[in-house]
Amino acid sequence: MRKSIALRLAVMFALAAIGGFALIGVALHHVLGEELARHQREEAQARLEDVRFMLERSRSVELALRARQKMKALTDADPRTRYWMWSDDATYRYGEEAERVAGLTRVQRGVIDLPLGVRGRRVAVLGADLPANDIRPALRLMVGVDGLSFEQTLDKFESALVVFTLTGAMIVAGLGYWIAMAGLKPALRMSAEAQRVGPANPGQRLKLPALPRELSDLGCSFNAALDRLDAAYHQLETFNADVAHELRTPLANLIGQTQVALSREREAFELREVLQSNLEELERLRTIVADMLFLARAEQGERAKRLVETSLAGEVGKTVEFLDLLLDEARLSVGVSGDAVAPIETSLIRRALTNLLQNAIQHSPPGSHVEVHIGAEGGRATVAFSNPAEPIASEHLARLFDRFYRGDAARPNSGESHGLGLAIVKAIAAMHGGSVFAVHDNGVVTVGFSVALTS
Repeated sequence: MRKSIALRLAVMFALAAIGGFALIGVALHHVLGEELARHQREEAQARLEDVRFMLERSRSVELALRARQKMKALTDADPRTRYWMWSDDATYRYGEEAERVAGLTRVQRGVIDLPLGVRGRRVAVLGADLPANDIRPALRLMVGVDGLSFEQTLDKFESALVVFTLTGAMIVAGLGYWIAMAGLKPALRMSAEAQRVGPANPGQRLKLPALPRELSDLGCSFNAALDRLDAAYHQLETFNADVAHELRTPLANLIGQTQVALSREREAFELREVLQSNLEELERLRTIVADMLFLARAEQGERAKRLVETSLAGEVGKTVEFLDLLLDEARLSVGVSGDAVAPIETSLIRRALTNLLQNAIQHSPPGSHVEVHIGAEGGRATVAFSNPAEPIASEHLARLFDRFYRGDAARPNSGESHGLGLAIVKAIAAMHGGSVFAVHDNGVVTVGFSVALTS
C-alpha cells in the first residue's frame, strides 16, 4: 500500500523529535543525578559537622550521653539520616554495625555509598576521625544520608521525561503532517492539472508561473515531455498516413494489373509483361519496407559499428563515379573541394552520399553544376552538396529530412523516390554522432550532414 509523503514526513518528524528529546533528556538526567548526588554529599557533610562541633567543643562530663541523645533526636526528626560513633571506649559507641561502618569508611576516603538502607538501598556515608582531648577519647564519627528522596526525584523525572517526549513527538508529528500538507498543496494542484491532460485537450500544460521555485523545474520538464509526446504522436500519425499512402499506390497497381490480367484469357507474353510490372512494384514495396526497418533501428539508438578512418573526399569520388550515368543523362557536372578523414562505416556513408547526390540530380536544372564541399571544424567533419534549385520556403526547408515529406517546390513527386532518402541521411549522420542541415541562399540549395571525428 502506498503511503503519502505527508504521512512519511510526519513519521520522520516524530522520530527526529523522539531522538532529540531523548538526547536532551539523557543529558538532563545526568546533570540532575550529579546535582542530587552533590546535595546528598553536602547534606551528609553538614550533618557531620553539626555533631562534630559538639564533640570537639563541649566540656561536659556527660558528653557521651549527650552526643548519643542528640544523634537519636536528629535521627527521629529526619529518618533519612543515620549516625554512627565508634571508639575503644564503649561509652562512645552508637549505632548498629558501627564498627563495620567505621572500618569501611577508613578504607575509602570521602563520601561512599553503602547498602545500609531499607531493602539494601544505598546510603551516602561520610566519616571523620576525632582525636582524643581532655574530656573524651579518640573516636570515629560517621553520618549517612539515605538517597530515597533523591531516587524518587530521579524516578519522577524519568517518568515525566517519557511522557513529555511522547507528547512532544505526537505534537511534532501533528504539526509536521499539517506543515507537509500545506507545503504539498502546490504539488497537489500540479497533479490535478496534469490529470486534465488527455486526448480531449492535448494542448493542456502546467501553469509554470503559479508553481513554486522548487517545482518549476519539474513543471518545465513535464511540459517538455508533453511537447515531445505530442510531437511523437503527431509524427506517428503522419508516418502512418504516409506509409498507407506510399503502400497504397503499388498495392493498387498490383491489384489492378492482376485483375485486368485475370479478366480474360491472356497470351504468355501478356502475362509475362504483367508479372514484370508486378515485380517492379514489389521491388518498390521491398525497398520501402527495408528503408522503414533501417530507420526504426536507427531511431532505437543503433550506432555505426565497423568504423574505419576513411577519406570523405575519396568516398564522394566513388559515389560520383557510381552515379556517372545519371549525371550524364541530367547533364550535370560535379566538383569536390576539401577533404577530411573521419571514422565511418563506409557502407552507410556511401548510402548517405548516394541519396544526397540523387537528391541534387533530381532537383537541379539540366546543365548545372553540383559543388561538394568537405571540411572539418569543432570536432566534426561535414559534407555539403550545393546545387541550383527553385526557392524553398522555410517551412519546407526545416522538414526536408522528415520521412515521406515532400514539399511542392522542394521535393516534387517522382517515381524514383518514395520520400525516405533524406530521412535515411539523417539517421546515418546520427549513427555517426553527427547531424544534418539544409540552407537556401541566392538560388542555391545546400544539403549535407556531419560526422564525429572521434569514435
